[in-house]
Amino acid sequence: MRRPYKPYIAQTIGELSEKLGWMMLNAPTFKDRTGYFPDRSIDTAFQGLNDSLANLRGKLGEERYAKMREMSDQMRPLFESDPEGATGGRKTGRQIIHEMELMLRRKRAAAPE
Repeated sequence: MRRPYKPYIAQTIGELSEKLGWMMLNAPTFKDRTGYFPDRSIDTAFQGLNDSLANLRGKLGEERYAKMREMSDQMRPLFESDPEGATGGRKTGRQIIHEMELMLRRKRAAAPE
């Protein structure tokens, strides 16, 4: 019996940074190429990201949380609209991931976990 894929929810700022790195590598579809996680999708990727942001809201602070959640909401339609990399949406989505990673680096430099 196959169990449904459950997205990973980051517990620390460092794990959130790793999650963003994973997203950078697996964008724009987030599908598992190995077949080991056939239910992994853009839906589960963004569910995991948004749940991670909510989980770390206190550590991120309200302003950073709100901005990162807004960035997540901007990123998803970019990836959905450009799975083949033809329109530039995929590149713009990855730039947003990079900006989110920079926000986390600045947060960690200012106040390590």
